[in-house]
Amino acid sequence: MDFRAIALALPAHGIDGTGYLRGLNPGLNVLPSYSKPASKFGGGWMAKKKPVAVEPSSFMARLKRHHIFRVASAYAVAAYVLILVANAVFPDIGLSRADVRYIIAILALLFPVALVLGWMFIPPSKQNPDQFSHWQQLRFRLGSILAVVIVVLVTLSGIYLWHANERYIKLESVAKTAATSAPSTATDIPAKSIAVLPFENLSADKNNAYFADGMQDLILTKLAQIGDLRVISRTSTQQYASHPQNLMQIGAQLGVATILEGSVQKAGNQVLINVQLIDAHSDNHIWADTYQRTLDNIFGVEGEVAQQVADALKVRLTGAEQQSLTAVPTRNPSAYDAYLKAETLAQQALDSEDASAFAAAEASYRRAIALDPNFALAYARLAHTLMVDYWFSGNATSVMLNSAKTATDRALALDPNLPEAYVALGYYYYWGFFHYRLAIKEFQHALQLTPNNLDSWLGIGAVQRRQGKFKPALATFRKAVSLAPRDRVLLDEYGDTFAKLRQYPEAQQQLERALAVDPNYDDAKDVLVQILLFGFGNVQGARAVIAPPPEWRTGGGGFGELYGLISVRAYPDLFDRKFNAAYNDMDSAPTGTSKQRLYRDVARIAIQEVAGRQASVQTECRQVRAQLENSLSKQPDSIEYLVQVSWVDVCLGLHGEAIAAARHAADLVPVSQDAYSGPVFLTGLAQIEAHASEPDKAIRLLRQLLAMPAGDAVSIERLKLDPVWDPLRKDPRFQALLKNTRTKIQAS
Repeated sequence: MDFRAIALALPAHGIDGTGYLRGLNPGLNVLPSYSKPASKFGGGWMAKKKPVAVEPSSFMARLKRHHIFRVASAYAVAAYVLILVANAVFPDIGLSRADVRYIIAILALLFPVALVLGWMFIPPSKQNPDQFSHWQQLRFRLGSILAVVIVVLVTLSGIYLWHANERYIKLESVAKTAATSAPSTATDIPAKSIAVLPFENLSADKNNAYFADGMQDLILTKLAQIGDLRVISRTSTQQYASHPQNLMQIGAQLGVATILEGSVQKAGNQVLINVQLIDAHSDNHIWADTYQRTLDNIFGVEGEVAQQVADALKVRLTGAEQQSLTAVPTRNPSAYDAYLKAETLAQQALDSEDASAFAAAEASYRRAIALDPNFALAYARLAHTLMVDYWFSGNATSVMLNSAKTATDRALALDPNLPEAYVALGYYYYWGFFHYRLAIKEFQHALQLTPNNLDSWLGIGAVQRRQGKFKPALATFRKAVSLAPRDRVLLDEYGDTFAKLRQYPEAQQQLERALAVDPNYDDAKDVLVQILLFGFGNVQGARAVIAPPPEWRTGGGGFGELYGLISVRAYPDLFDRKFNAAYNDMDSAPTGTSKQRLYRDVARIAIQEVAGRQASVQTECRQVRAQLENSLSKQPDSIEYLVQVSWVDVCLGLHGEAIAAARHAADLVPVSQDAYSGPVFLTGLAQIEAHASEPDKAIRLLRQLLAMPAGDAVSIERLKLDPVWDPLRKDPRFQALLKNTRTKIQAS
């Protein structure tokens, strides 16, 4: 019998050469040694001798021999630790927790690589004690581990660089692509949709341009009252020429199937109006007509045009809509002319936010009313313009409010179904008294009468934000954007709403769309700089937005916290800890009025306070404080003065007074009544508390703000980088806030 063959076979069945079970660790299959003397069999081959290595017949045994199971176990432990570290550290280096998924995927892909490297570099169990030295084995093991580590680090570095590059590319390209982000295919665009381009003024007297603009507005107003028709607002069409060559592209940008072009020629008492309806998909004419009238019988022509457009597009009209199209606002030629002038002046006033421009528009509306006391539309538009003046010009008075209410009441008495009157009344309740429920009721009433009324959609979205209903506000603004896809103001407000919810990529996209429409729109620049700094920590991107530097706007402390106090021009330098640059930039600030000088001086004081150089401005602080005390004695509830004096006081070391002033400002704009602006003033209070040696209060307030829709003021990225929070930086509780990236935003 061949005993050697038997002995070789036994280990494969779990029994060694002595007949005992080998247990769970077979090791290297080696014929056992015996010290028994040679027997009568005489072969002597069972005498004690060196073991002879035998190649195993089991694949599992070969894996064990090459220590592959140990490599797998070590890799699993290392991968688990790496995932834990990535989960904790990624938010601090600019990546999101979602990117941990990429790490898990990469580690899974590298697992077989690690096994192969282990097979190649880790020596198998010794065949001969002298075959591998201790240092050779150590070298092989270290080489294997180093290879795995290098692969992992290179892969992770690639992920990080790819992610950073993708974000950079997005920052650079989104403004270019956003301008054409409206529907671009025929299947995306409803057939019953229209944009009315600016009417061309063919009059010899170029001062008659207002007449062409007014005619466009009147036709647009009539079309907007048709519920079955999607009508793009004037704010999105005014940027185009009267008769552009690229109608198909414009139709795609605006998301409409048809475009209405027109021209107006006014000579003395004669008026010639040409209009044509064009298919935006094919550039073919659908319908065209000419209206030759005199100023005495021009009334109602806008309704005729709207009716013919509805017929051409086979739009179904309700009885109320039919009646609305035939309604004539006035039959007084002079009142009609004064009204059209007022409409142009009101638009110019809104663009400039200049008090004198508002006064000119209001005077022209009043002239129209004086010429026709029953001109309901003129009353309604006067009321609306008064409310815009009240809110934007900085010249708000109770007289304006009373005049607006009187004009609205008169308009509704003359025409109870006038949508413009309900729009004006909605803004009266909103801007005048913050009566949100009443404001939304009036806006909704206007939308029942004119479903495409952009002012009503904007009003509802803005009120919803004040109520803390940010998600419904997003839906409202989305609807408004469908009616005005190239309205810079609307896109700015839409982006700002995303910013509040800390949805920074979405906010950036909308703001850059606004700047694609108007590259000089400062309001959008202000918010975009906030997004780039506070949302992404992108100082270079923020500087690029305001290069060259915009004109100074000395709004001061009305913004509630340091960003508004210092201005968009200087904040990127302060954020980047270039305090001298931020301070010196104030040299170019205007100082023509006492209010402008105060703004500049307080901004400088705040910069020095944040830089830790309070001692250098003590004299200036005392002088400015005396001026602010005088102003506050006359206007004790001035939010602007309260925010300014809080920074002056904290710089002087008057910590109690500083906190009291900042808290008073925040109490005047409570979050419970204004969820849009309230958090900004709470941020200002937290900043003052941080610099007034009240870290407990500041951190408690920051914790609350992180759970609010306040992303334009408080974010993890800003807390990490902005030097305004340096007094809290070493506090363990503050550091804990920086890691709390899963804070739930409490927004309905």
